[in-house]
Amino acid sequence: MRNILVLAALLLAAPALGETVMQHAAGTFAVEMAPAAQSSADGVALARMTVTKQFSGGMTATAEGEMLTAAGAVPESAAYVLIERVTGSIDGRAGSFAFMHHATMDRGKPDQHITIVPDSGSGALAGITGAMTMRIDAGVHHYDLAYALPGKP
Repeated sequence: MRNILVLAALLLAAPALGETVMQHAAGTFAVEMAPAAQSSADGVALARMTVTKQFSGGMTATAEGEMLTAAGAVPESAAYVLIERVTGSIDGRAGSFAFMHHATMDRGKPDQHITIVPDSGSGALAGITGAMTMRIDAGVHHYDLAYALPGKP
């Protein structure tokens, strides 16, 4: 009877047939931004920036991208979009892919989404899907990438 209960518990905890099991890569990254263009009119400031990153930890990679930002008169309200190409390795698999960021800060309340651009993976990262979260603690940037790769359990 005990074996049947253990088997039932394992089956209930297992992912459904065809369900994608997400892997995680976590670590830190350094970021550098350089202004590329700026304008301001009617109380709205727009800017374009180039972004470079160096990831370490579960994802060892570099990234290059272009960011667009907008901000109004309220100091804690703004938005950005960023497309960046990531080149390196995750879980020992080398290649590249692209992230798309879109985020707002609404009077201090953040809403950020970072997803892997569908079908942007190359090399051993072809077919990669997923999303990333990031946070800043004491000036250090941390990331957690939830991802799936074809053929990876």
